[in-house]
Amino acid sequence: MATNRNAAAQRPNGAPQTKVCQFKLVLLGESAVGKSSLVLRFVKGQFHEYQESTIGAAFLTQTLCLDDTTVKFEIWDTAGQERYHSLAPMYYRGAQAAIVVYDITNQDTFGRAKNWVKELQRQASPSIVIALAGNKSDLAAKRMVEFEEAQAYADENGLLFMETSAKTAMNVNDIFLAIANKLPKSESAGGGAAGGARRLNDADAPRSSSCCK
Repeated sequence: MATNRNAAAQRPNGAPQTKVCQFKLVLLGESAVGKSSLVLRFVKGQFHEYQESTIGAAFLTQTLCLDDTTVKFEIWDTAGQERYHSLAPMYYRGAQAAIVVYDITNQDTFGRAKNWVKELQRQASPSIVIALAGNKSDLAAKRMVEFEEAQAYADENGLLFMETSAKTAMNVNDIFLAIANKLPKSESAGGGAAGGARRLNDADAPRSSSCCK
């Protein structure tokens, strides 16, 4: 990611000041496609073979370090069951990013993912960054959704796209990193529901260097 280090704010000792930007990210998709497993792998580096269904939504945070910017994700992992669909706008409203997840072994979940993308395009922030994740790539032998089909759909709709595996960790960090790189980092990019970064003060910044992926 290209940055203008000369333009970075300077600390009293002359070292560049690291910007800390906070973004709301929501995961959407059919039940059992692996949304919670992706978040668990990204945030805690863990995978549970039998993951309980999310009720309503779960909230987690994780940070990524990009050059002179630390990106803090506020992650809302939403329930995929149909009875919770009416709650989804409450979570994606004001979100700067979304990951729409489907299961590569289940064609129906890909169709449902397309519906989520349409809903986000109609009702979410116009500047929202949307990524499409074809999860369970470790089950490629049972594939029902071809990579090329999903890539073509993503290209047509301006989406980021990767196939992922929460089980093996393939592309899990990468898809969050791709989103972080695409999000605006400047305060002039907008704020609030419009989809810009919220600049945090140094006192709010994460102190642990382990945030870097």
